[in-house]
Parts: sequence; C-alpha cells; structure tokens
Amino acid sequence: MAETGASPLLPAPSARSPLSRAEHFVWLTARVLEQRRFAYHFLGGGADPVETALAAYRNEDEGYGHALEPDLRGPVSQPLHTAHALRVLDSIGRCGGQRVERVCRYLTAVSTPDGALPAVHPVQRGYPAAPFVPITDNPPSDLLATGPVVGLLHRNEVWHAWMFRATDFCWQAVESLDKSHPYEVEAAVAFLDSAPDRPRAEAAADRLGRLVREQRLAVLDPDRREACPVAPGYAPGEHHFPYDFARTPDSLARVWFTDEEMERALDFLAAEQQDDGGWPIRWRQWAPGAALEGRPMVTIDALLTLRAYGRAIG
Repeated sequence: MAETGASPLLPAPSARSPLSRAEHFVWLTARVLEQRRFAYHFLGGGADPVETALAAYRNEDEGYGHALEPDLRGPVSQPLHTAHALRVLDSIGRCGGQRVERVCRYLTAVSTPDGALPAVHPVQRGYPAAPFVPITDNPPSDLLATGPVVGLLHRNEVWHAWMFRATDFCWQAVESLDKSHPYEVEAAVAFLDSAPDRPRAEAAADRLGRLVREQRLAVLDPDRREACPVAPGYAPGEHHFPYDFARTPDSLARVWFTDEEMERALDFLAAEQQDDGGWPIRWRQWAPGAALEGRPMVTIDALLTLRAYGRAIG
C-alpha cells in the first residue's frame, strides 16, 4: 500500500493549502516515481526510494526508457528519457559517481557524428510516440536534448570524454540562436546556468534575453496572453511565462524580467492549480495515459518553482 501522510519530522500541510491539495492529487493519480519525488521534496521523504523507483526505468545499455518521458512510449532507451533521469538524480543529490559514468557511456553510444544528442533515436520506431515527435533514420544534433544534459553534468562536476564535444556543440548552438522557440530557449538556459565559463555564459544569456523579449516568447502579462504568438507546432494556448525560463531566482534568465513581470507570472502559476489539486499541462495532449502521467510531473514542478520564489504553498 502506498505511504500516506507527511513525515512525523515535518508539520503536516494545512488541510486546504496548495500543498495538501496537490498531495491528494499525487497519491490519487501519480506513478510511483512521482509519489516518491513528492514525498522527498515536500514530506521529508528520503532519496533512496526515489532512486529505487527511477531504477525501474533503466535499461541494460544504461540509458532510460519505459515511457519515463510520457510522450515517448515503449521500453527502448532515449536521450530525452535519460535527460529526465538525470534531472531526478540531480534533484536528490545523486547525480554523480559510477551511475553517471555509466550514463555517459550510453550518451556516447547514441551521439550524432558531431558528438551531441539527437532528440529521438530511431530505435523508437515501432513504439507509440507523440505525433509532434520526429522519428528519422539519421536525426540531427539537438540543443533541446543536449543542453539540459550537459548543464546538469557540469553542475555536478562530472567530467567524461563525451562532455567536451557536447559542450562545444552547446556553445555553438546557443550563440548562433536567432529565430527560436520557448523549449529551445529553456534548453539553452539549462546549459548556460551551469556552464563553467561564467563570463561567456552571462554574455550569451544577455543576448538570449533580448531575443526572448523581441520575439515575444514569454507572456509578460497573463491577462493579455493573446498578444504573444504561440510557436509553430505548439498546441493552442501553449504559452510560456517568465518562470518557465527562470525556474529559480538565481537563474541567469531571472534578469530578463522585471520584478513586476515575475510577480504577475507567479500569481498566474499559483492560480492555475485545478480543483483536483493538480496543475494542467499546456502541451498537446495526444493520449490519455501520457496526459495522466504528465500532470503530476507538472504539479511537482509548479510547487518547486513557487517555493523557490518564496511563495507559501503549505
């Protein structure tokens, strides 16, 4: 039976708080991994149960599969699944040691000729996947897949031969961005926030922030969302907000937005909690199972963002 209630070491969230409502939603709908993550972040749970739950998605090639990223179904390892796994390990302080060395061997094996990662490896063919996910025989290097992985490994001071060419790819991709879209910018920020060359990262982030504002990639006034175009291929209403780029106040992307703009966005995020206690997903929903699994992930992210900015959640 799934564990219930908060750790006796921490006060229980008030019955009607955002955290309490989200807790009910997570126990009702989430996979074991998200239940364990919620317990770790908000209820005083340990890191070992999170890592145990995550291990169920690991394959013999040391990549991760089994729909860890819900929009890619099937058992096969994929870079996007593996990036998700690294984010989980980083969040519990376990992104290092031999486990990550083994992950780097997988990343080396699936890299493109220029040393970076494709968004989707062609082994996905034959298994269900979201219709907006391209599956090709020779996929190109992709900043969306590579940037967050390289950033996390740098932040955790992981050094592996794979990192050198992948880092060079990220610098070239980020510094040459011109016409972009929100998810690509998010990946760029994930790289820049932890890139070891801090002056270069700050300069690249400054240029990227101007691009975001010029191209209206972030909604600065939630009451006027219609003023911001939705990127081609996105779902209707799939807008992005300042907190999507600056997940924490110490992100390089935080200075892209005024205090007033950030506060408005955080007010909007807090108000997005639904009657069932969870937050909605904004991307295109294509299968009931993928949408059901995605909402607890989005809910945990929303709570972590609100807490990072000092908002009361429990």
